[in-house]
Amino acid sequence: MSGYKMYFKKFIAINYPAEHLQILSELENNYQSIAVDTDFANTSQNPVDRRLDFSGYFLALIKTLESRGESYPKIRSLCLQITTAYVQPRTPVHAFFRRLLPRLTNTWPGQRLISAFGRKVGSKSHPDGFVVNVITDQSETHGLGYGFDILECGICKLFQKHNFSQYASILCEVDELTSGLAGLQLIRTGTIANGAAKCDFRFRKMH
Repeated sequence: MSGYKMYFKKFIAINYPAEHLQILSELENNYQSIAVDTDFANTSQNPVDRRLDFSGYFLALIKTLESRGESYPKIRSLCLQITTAYVQPRTPVHAFFRRLLPRLTNTWPGQRLISAFGRKVGSKSHPDGFVVNVITDQSETHGLGYGFDILECGICKLFQKHNFSQYASILCEVDELTSGLAGLQLIRTGTIANGAAKCDFRFRKMH
């Protein structure tokens, strides 16, 4: 079982104690058909594309629950329960490394790492994948030396392909939490999932 699947299993059982086994079975069946569209991410040269397997499993859950007549608020609530638990640091070491990037952004090694990352994510490895522009200008990044714009969102492409675009923005809601775990405040004016031309990620260090 992929590491993230245990979180789906846990919270589906909590929310649907009498039906969780059947829901999990339907979820896996839906995932098998979606995985055909995300298989490329496992070998993509763009590391951001690796998010698509996780996102595909979310889409499978959404499809499963909607086919059962579940409401949008309930689907959103369950998705956020799962993601909130999944992104938490597993160990103190994990938590330390989450907060390491903000400390390195204005150092020479940090800028080298960010530049290397920018080269990898700035080109489209697959038509259904991500394209990200990494920004290191301090004047554009609140002095942090790191920010980025998602110019093409693989998650939105996947959800649109399966006619579930209205749910894609749920995954955007977790970005503020993950930023906070890194000791950063997320500053964002729009997302592709909500109709913007790009998703702009800027950050400010939390004191």
